[in-house]
Amino acid sequence: MKNTSLPTPDERPNADVVVYDGDCRMCTAQVSKLPWWDCQGKLAYMSLHDPQVQTRWPDLTHERLMQEMCIVDSQGQRHWGPEAIRYLTGRLRRLWWAAPALHFPGSMVVWRPLYRWIAKNRYRLSGTHCDEGTCSLHR
Repeated sequence: MKNTSLPTPDERPNADVVVYDGDCRMCTAQVSKLPWWDCQGKLAYMSLHDPQVQTRWPDLTHERLMQEMCIVDSQGQRHWGPEAIRYLTGRLRRLWWAAPALHFPGSMVVWRPLYRWIAKNRYRLSGTHCDEGTCSLHR
C-alpha cells in the first residue's frame, strides 16, 4: 500500500523524513494529509517497510517502527510517536494552533498512552482487512 504521490527523501534531500507504517490504512490516510499542512515542503516520507529505511538509519528497528512513527529531522535527531506530532506543530506553520495542547507542561502524560493505544489498535480501528497478513500483528 505505497503512496507514490508523497515526496521521498531523494526528492527532498534536506527535508525531515516521516517514517510511517505504509501497510496500515489508517497511517497512510493520516500521512497523506500532511502535505497540505506542509505548505513549505519541509517533509519527505518513507514507509517503514521500505528497505531503504534500514540502509539510511540502521538504528531504527522494525519492531519499534511498528509501535510508533518516527521523524528523522534534517539534523539527524529522532522524534518518536507523540513527540513526533509535537515536533510537527513547531515545524509546520499551518499546525501552530495544535502546539499549545501538545507543548503544555505535563501534557505528554496524556498524549503518550493515548498514542500507544491508538498505534497498538490501528489495524482494528481502521477496519482493515489485509491480504498481506500485517493486520494480525496487532489484533
